[in-house]
Amino acid sequence: MEVLNLLPFQPTSLILAPCLLGLIVLYWSYGRKSNKTQKQEAPEAPGGRPVMGHLHLFDQMDSMHRKLGSMADKYGPAFTIRLGSHKTLVVSNWEMVKECFTTNDKCFSNRPGILSVKLLFYDVVSVGYAPYGAYWRELRKFSALKLLSNYRIETFKGLRTSEVESSFKSLYNQCKGNDLEFTSVRLDTWLGDLTFNVIARIITGKKNFASNGAERYKAAMQEAMRLVTVFAFADVFPALSWLDNLTGLTRDLKKCAAEIDDILSGWVEEHRSKRSKPSEHEQDFIDSCLDNLQDISSLPGDAPDTVIKSTCLDMIMGGSDTLAVTLTWAISLLLNHPDVLKKAREELDMRVGKDRKVDESDIPSLAYIPAIIKETMRLYPVGPLARSTVEDCEVGGYHVPAGTHLLVNLWKTQRDGNVYKDDPLEFRPERFLTSNADVDVKGQHYELVPFGVGRRICPGISMAIQLLHLILARIIHEFEITSEGKVDMSERVGFLFFKKMPLQVLIKQRMIDQSS
Repeated sequence: MEVLNLLPFQPTSLILAPCLLGLIVLYWSYGRKSNKTQKQEAPEAPGGRPVMGHLHLFDQMDSMHRKLGSMADKYGPAFTIRLGSHKTLVVSNWEMVKECFTTNDKCFSNRPGILSVKLLFYDVVSVGYAPYGAYWRELRKFSALKLLSNYRIETFKGLRTSEVESSFKSLYNQCKGNDLEFTSVRLDTWLGDLTFNVIARIITGKKNFASNGAERYKAAMQEAMRLVTVFAFADVFPALSWLDNLTGLTRDLKKCAAEIDDILSGWVEEHRSKRSKPSEHEQDFIDSCLDNLQDISSLPGDAPDTVIKSTCLDMIMGGSDTLAVTLTWAISLLLNHPDVLKKAREELDMRVGKDRKVDESDIPSLAYIPAIIKETMRLYPVGPLARSTVEDCEVGGYHVPAGTHLLVNLWKTQRDGNVYKDDPLEFRPERFLTSNADVDVKGQHYELVPFGVGRRICPGISMAIQLLHLILARIIHEFEITSEGKVDMSERVGFLFFKKMPLQVLIKQRMIDQSS
């Protein structure tokens, strides 16, 4: 009686009550029937909370890829988690990776949009982040044929060779002359400067850019790296994106983006000015873009300069840090496995000799250096492979609704004991000379995809592999490297990838610096 008193009585209630009761019965019956016929989706991992989903399970103390790997052991190679309002399919074996990027490659052709990328890195016009469609296909085709083809990469050889030589010269200078004493060096810092210098030289033509006139750019990028680590409501709860305005994050991102854009605009205008005056200089990436301005102008959507700037930024972001991180992991592994380091040096001494430095032309004759790089990228991929669905599809027999995010846990996938049968958790480069010799990193073998796979595979893969092999070979060949005890292999979270902790080594020159 008390409950009835809470509702004002009206004659229409006598009519509405049966109708509402009927609707409830119909909804319940239809819902039960539809649940029986509904396509089965991948199981959701337990532990999710209302609104937050599984976000609380991941923190920097337990890296996300390791946590997801443990969950895969419990729930299988395909399961879902909820990161805020986003349902995410987590895939952890190579067969499902192949299914995602062959049968369903078009479905998984978009990257999940995040606020920082959208505002800082020309989200909708860059080849790295633009949504799949006519514009992206034309931009990708242009980049692959006119900017990053094998022929074009060869034309940049003088730029990268000069910058690599200059960086090695600086490392020689850090060593104590020819007295064969060891010197303590932060090698991860040196590698970061080297890879940044090489990529920036190829793009802008500027020599030793990391320590010569790059202060403003580096400061802007450091601010950008800080901002991408700030929690954005838009990334997890899109309906609450307005809160990013209140916290000031959106304002700070736009301010930083304007600074980066102004710097890139200056580079383009500087090249236009040089081209208007007769001069002799090596052609760089921006020159190549300007040479093909007509092709860029034919791209739908945005101004040619925006395309040039976004492509340059993609190359710097996708090239310098990832190369440095991979090389840091490789050297750390070699220091903890001196027998592998010794075998690599013996191969170099036999193939190259001790009276000259390694050249790019030597790389095809080396087998162990490429195997070390493969094994490093297998054990320590720079980050997960993330995509989002644009339409419904099926993966591993599970229905995947449009809008679902995809997260390929490469750290787990590439440690699969069914593929890498000989101690899959151990560093053994020999596996890529024997049982897994046919596996490459160019997207044709889904057991090893550190550069991505499918339509959105890294367009600069050829140049990246070339630089990785050359730099590692030269370090091993020209220097003795050791460490005080075992190298700490702990990880720290970086921007879209996992960084090696600082690498302090003891180093001395093994060869006389012939450029002196």
